[in-house]
Amino acid sequence: MAACAVLLLATMVAGVAFGSVGLSPAMVYHVVVEQLSGHQDNSVAGIIVWQIRLPRVLLAAVVGAALTTAGAVVQVLVRNALADPFLLGVSSGASVGATAVLLLGVFASLGVWAISVGSVLGALVAMAVVFGVSRSGRGLAPTQLILCGVVLSAMFESVTSFLIFRGNPQATQSVLFWLLGSFGLASWNQLPIPALALVAVMVYLLAQGRSLNALAMGAEPAASLGVDVHRLRRNLFFAASLLAGVAVAVSGVIGFVGLVVPHIVRLIVGSDHRRVLPVGVLFGAAFMVLGDLLARTIVSPQEMPMGVITAFIGAPTLLFLIRRRPYLYGATQ
Repeated sequence: MAACAVLLLATMVAGVAFGSVGLSPAMVYHVVVEQLSGHQDNSVAGIIVWQIRLPRVLLAAVVGAALTTAGAVVQVLVRNALADPFLLGVSSGASVGATAVLLLGVFASLGVWAISVGSVLGALVAMAVVFGVSRSGRGLAPTQLILCGVVLSAMFESVTSFLIFRGNPQATQSVLFWLLGSFGLASWNQLPIPALALVAVMVYLLAQGRSLNALAMGAEPAASLGVDVHRLRRNLFFAASLLAGVAVAVSGVIGFVGLVVPHIVRLIVGSDHRRVLPVGVLFGAAFMVLGDLLARTIVSPQEMPMGVITAFIGAPTLLFLIRRRPYLYGATQ
């Protein structure tokens, strides 16, 4: 926990200091202290730090933590190491809801809450459909769940493409860039909703740490230990959808984070979810902040979509994990 906290702090300082205009850590510290003490800093450095980079870095940290937590929850929920919100179509469903808000004005009366409501509803509908289609008479079939998630994810993506085709042509380019993931429009107003959702879900999950460990062994062992499996799965279903929905609402679709980071954390601290969840929040946040820093600096002054960065980092990492721990991914001896 301490090491991950230091890592997160270091990446956040780097994320605020580095960019097209370089700033020293001392300058960043000075601006933040001045702002927190109530003194308005209208200098160029003050505007860059407080109005542009700091809300972006904080939003990236919250989204990284939310996606990591959602990935860990989904993997426990379906007992499959390859499960995550992106692979199961939850993120694609959330993108349908958010795109409908952006292009068609759905829920426009809700104001700043519109995109979040659309994304969460899209995520809930997507996960409900995936679970409903993949259920068999004996419960959830993990392999069938993954296959249904991949197929339905493609269907949701086609719905998103249809909405883009039928929507406002002037908004198409920005929507397409948003679908690849970006924190380019980050602001202080976007922080409260995902941050509150993350805190609420984490409080619940940490209180259910023992039940999560039991469910990871299977439904029958968990029930024999006194866990209300049906109720726990329903709550985890809602928690994962909520986190994926609010993350997509503010950052677009960013893959591989919820799939890869939980496995990295388990390699470090083991499989006890009372450790995996809090460490995953810090490590996932640092991972996303670092990815956003790379997205802003690799092709500066232009910006690369976050989905490209996470795929470049996540795909080789996942291949390494599969080679190192093949028994987790269905390989036979």
